[in-house]
Amino acid sequence: MKYLIDTHLLLWAAADTLPKKALPYFLNEENQLYFSTASIWEVVIKSKLNRPDFRVNPNALYKGLLDNGYIELFINSQHALSVLDIHTRHKDPFDHILLAQAKIEKCPLLSSDRTLSRYPSVIYIV
Repeated sequence: MKYLIDTHLLLWAAADTLPKKALPYFLNEENQLYFSTASIWEVVIKSKLNRPDFRVNPNALYKGLLDNGYIELFINSQHALSVLDIHTRHKDPFDHILLAQAKIEKCPLLSSDRTLSRYPSVIYIV
């Protein structure tokens, strides 16, 4: 099965701190795990803020994802236009594009964000 992984879960996977409930999705070799260009962009922005609680090297994260078989899902105009259909009950623009990509690609979004669980195509796992 094909899954799009939200940014928080990508960071947990990279740190090897995934919750037990998430492990079956990540350990099943038949699953194709995708990450969005938006997640890398989000990590870059957050790392540039130099917050003491966010110490992630975006280059290392990107390389590690590719080295571990994750597939990058690039953002295209169809994804961007689909954001028009996202209800504004969730304010994070990065999550909006992830939701749009999941919808367009018919690919469930695995998320640790409870507020996203109300959207179709989202599998809330943590």
